[in-house]
Amino acid sequence: MKSSRSPFWHTRVLVLGASGFVGYWVARALRAQGAHVTCAVRTVEGAERLTRQQLGSVVVRRDLADLGALGTWIPPLKPAIVFNLAGYGVDRSEQDEETADLINHRVVGALARVVSALPADRWEGVRMVHVGSALEYGETGGELSETSPCAPTTLYGRTKLAGTEALQQVSKETGLEACVARLFTLYGPGEHAGRLLPSLMAAASGREPLDLTDGVQRRDFTYVEDAAEGLMRLAVSDVAPGQVVNLCSGTLQTVRSFAEIAASLVGLTRERLRFGALPARPEETPADGVSVTRLRQLTRWSASDDIAEGIGRTMGRLAEHEFRDGA
Repeated sequence: MKSSRSPFWHTRVLVLGASGFVGYWVARALRAQGAHVTCAVRTVEGAERLTRQQLGSVVVRRDLADLGALGTWIPPLKPAIVFNLAGYGVDRSEQDEETADLINHRVVGALARVVSALPADRWEGVRMVHVGSALEYGETGGELSETSPCAPTTLYGRTKLAGTEALQQVSKETGLEACVARLFTLYGPGEHAGRLLPSLMAAASGREPLDLTDGVQRRDFTYVEDAAEGLMRLAVSDVAPGQVVNLCSGTLQTVRSFAEIAASLVGLTRERLRFGALPARPEETPADGVSVTRLRQLTRWSASDDIAEGIGRTMGRLAEHEFRDGA
């Protein structure tokens, strides 16, 4: 879409968690489409990065534990729509139960109530887009649709599901036009070190073998800029209040396949991939597939399942000035 025709053109948008992996790409895409973006982050370091990239105004809110304060600093910003990408627990070192419940659950409900009370304006889209997680499904097998039962087994999955339910309750009570986008396995520029693709790229610059799981587990891999595109499309779709939408490609591929494709592109020989050297994660979702029917019906779009293309785009982005500077 051209900026002059974008539904976000001159629209006031608030992005929480804008310095995170997905939040950064959402803020960047919104800015490119002419939105007036305010980025809310929890650290000065995150604010400095976003300021350098000129992605909009930046608000530093370090203490999200003060839920009552949401109603004091958000209304003056007059956002037409809020994207909530704040989260805790994606990094496996983040295991504090109280913090997880606060950020992934209670903040969501409190934020939804603040957004529901904001005065209406000319914006005709969704008022709040909240990012959920595939880990909300947990042990649920078969094809995962939005109506599948949820049986999360991890702290992150349990608290993200509680956040989904909190938003749905507020939407039911107030009529808030909000949706939950459940993301699956994301990859791309800006990932945390130690995740699969960054580990493969780092190994390519050395000579040591790379220990991996056996790689037979299947995941729905989604390139991060596609995820950002999907979130923006959902924001202008006709979703029901509190509706959950799977945001992914709808194609399961093995971790081994992803690793082998990535290795060939980054210059890492297959002989250095030690499949089976590490145990598989216990939280792997035993799905037979993921339904993206609802996503396609709402947006007439779904994310690409072309891993080689996504990794190629990642390498291109990493060569850009902002990433070479460590932004």
